[in-house]
Amino acid sequence: MSPRVRARKGLGQHWLADSRYLTRIVAAAEISDEDTVVEVGAGTGLLTQRLAECASRLIALEVDHRLAADLRERFAASANVTVVETDVLEAGVEEILSAGGGGLPYVVVGNLPYFIGTAIVRKFIQDRVRPRRMVVTLQAEVARNMAAAPGRMSYLSVETQIFADARVLFRIPPRAFRPPPKVDSAVVRLDPPENPDVEVDDIGAFLTLAKAGFAAPRKRLRNSLAIGLRTEAAAAEAVIARAGLDPARRPAELSLTDWRALYLAHRALSAAQS
Repeated sequence: MSPRVRARKGLGQHWLADSRYLTRIVAAAEISDEDTVVEVGAGTGLLTQRLAECASRLIALEVDHRLAADLRERFAASANVTVVETDVLEAGVEEILSAGGGGLPYVVVGNLPYFIGTAIVRKFIQDRVRPRRMVVTLQAEVARNMAAAPGRMSYLSVETQIFADARVLFRIPPRAFRPPPKVDSAVVRLDPPENPDVEVDDIGAFLTLAKAGFAAPRKRLRNSLAIGLRTEAAAAEAVIARAGLDPARRPAELSLTDWRALYLAHRALSAAQS
């Protein structure tokens, strides 16, 4: 890295520098010869270097012009690496693959800025062209919420797990980064299944219902759903009863299957009333 480059707080730059964790991230990605690897936030190139050693095609995304210039210089002789200077949230997935000379299947790896990490994960797993897997570093609390089991679920858990199987692989302490962040980080792996365990006909409507159900997550499901749907508790209880669920349960206790039952019940009752 050029000595003139300093981390920018506005871009959430905390670069993972501990080689032990870099090695574990690359191993967890299980990169095959047929995979295009998309690295989000290549930064100073430490993870990029390890990915370049095992990827047949690597697309290194970097929004910071200073870092992108250094990366191009550093990997100029690497025929399998293309540095793309872009905002990952602004560029389409197919546009990214095309700009980097890659194709399908593809894998996403990266140490994501905390303040847009969730948005980046959402972008890829909800895209029409989804990755084979994602192995990304996030704030530990966010990673834990994405992978939570019933009993500790949040809306983020539902939103993530309807699109991908999620599991936290390991935590990373602040001292492993330069500069050190103020929170712990964790690496989460997300695998979008070919045939999801829970399918719904309208993802947008399903997520709207789930978000309504978490409107007051500390309350009982009946009350939280009523608040989210802006309806009477009796109407919310009718939806819950049709779904075959206990209205005294809390939103965090429901599984994806339970949320699908609620969605179908709400849709059926809404249709009957119209």
